[in-house]
Amino acid sequence: MISTVKGRFKDFSGKFILDDKTQKPTSVNATIVAKSLDTSEAKRDEHLRSKDFFEVEKFKDLTFASTEIKFDNGNKGIMKGNLTIHGITKPVTWAVEFRGTAKDPWGNEKAALKATTTINRKDFGLTWNKALELGGVLVGEDVRIEVNAEGNKTSASPKTASKK
Repeated sequence: MISTVKGRFKDFSGKFILDDKTQKPTSVNATIVAKSLDTSEAKRDEHLRSKDFFEVEKFKDLTFASTEIKFDNGNKGIMKGNLTIHGITKPVTWAVEFRGTAKDPWGNEKAALKATTTINRKDFGLTWNKALELGGVLVGEDVRIEVNAEGNKTSASPKTASKK
């Protein structure tokens, strides 16, 4: 536990619903395919996909569904919701920043947000670890999660932005 390992999930989908008046998100839902995990180290990724961690053959998806989103007077706020990892659902609070809406060069209207939180992996049943020769353990308990989402704003009612 002397360095920080960064990774990402390559296969995911989600939707955030924007309030017609404020044009800020009122609801966020996401699904992540667990086996799409990539830390740029094949052996580590294989271990993380195994029964020791995500057990991706049994628990195929990680999901998040917001229950409440509140903004300050600007575009920053908090988002509460239920995060499911490894078949275990826990309430999680995120710091959220709505980045706004804009048209891309091809005329598509986009919406974007950023959300960050820190969870304890053991709360989600990810308990594997190994003692190190000089003391301490190989894997830390805290996991920082950062989501940067951009999606196409659709004309469906209610207005939504989604990423697939």
